[in-house]
Amino acid sequence: MGAIKVSPDYNWFRSTVPLKKIIVDDDDSKVWSLYDAGPRNIRCPIIFLPPLQYPVYWDLLEFCDGFRKLLDHLQLDKVHIFGASLGGFLAQKFAEYAHKSPRVHSLILCNSFSDTSIFNQSWTASSFWLMPGFMLKKIVLGNFTAGPVDPKMADAIDFMVDRLESLGQGELASRLTLNCQNSYVEPHKIKEVPVTIMDVFDHSALSQEAKEEMYKLYPNARRAHLKTGGNFPYLCRSAEVNLYVQIHLRQFHGTRYAAIDPAMVSAEELEVHKTRVENGNEEDL
Repeated sequence: MGAIKVSPDYNWFRSTVPLKKIIVDDDDSKVWSLYDAGPRNIRCPIIFLPPLQYPVYWDLLEFCDGFRKLLDHLQLDKVHIFGASLGGFLAQKFAEYAHKSPRVHSLILCNSFSDTSIFNQSWTASSFWLMPGFMLKKIVLGNFTAGPVDPKMADAIDFMVDRLESLGQGELASRLTLNCQNSYVEPHKIKEVPVTIMDVFDHSALSQEAKEEMYKLYPNARRAHLKTGGNFPYLCRSAEVNLYVQIHLRQFHGTRYAAIDPAMVSAEELEVHKTRVENGNEEDL
């Protein structure tokens, strides 16, 4: 069993924060699963994609409609979104979808992308639903880091492999379809949304070309670089990622869009942690 799954922090979280299952579509089989944590006085919280689990949706508009209904159900007018990989792409597409009546106040995009053509699988996107589960898992595993990695990165990979095994054929096929069907972000529709781009300097599934495209798309975005972290820095470099999330959210302190209870963290504490991280990681925040 992986080290993360048996760690005290993970088990404390799982035993303390309940997993909620919410249905917002007419189809009762479409269930959103989320961990609702944090103070109840925050009206513009941050949503993380993952671990927010969404139903089987086969196109981006269907996902965006479902996510809007989820926010309505939770009575949230606006949110901040941390999106990793496909989660980051979906977050951008939802911000674009809702640009006339904005629901996204800011974005943190971790190892994410803006154009699905970088995967060169648009032509196969329509056939994923036909493939057996083992073949879909093989496609996903092909993007995982191969070769020697440090123990924390190895634990992160083990954890994600375990999570992958828990997904059914429909869940895998729909996520690969969303990941690969021909689509791109229209930046002019979300140019007013504050963005932080977070990525790693070591090997990940995201090419350097894709990273450069993100920088061009969001020239005014803050950048948070981690020297290492692979595909899952939010698992194996969680302290650094958490710091950068807090720094991103600090710009909203004292406004109605604050996502951190001021009583929970002081500016002095953030500065101390920032100094520690800067000793080991370059960052532009």
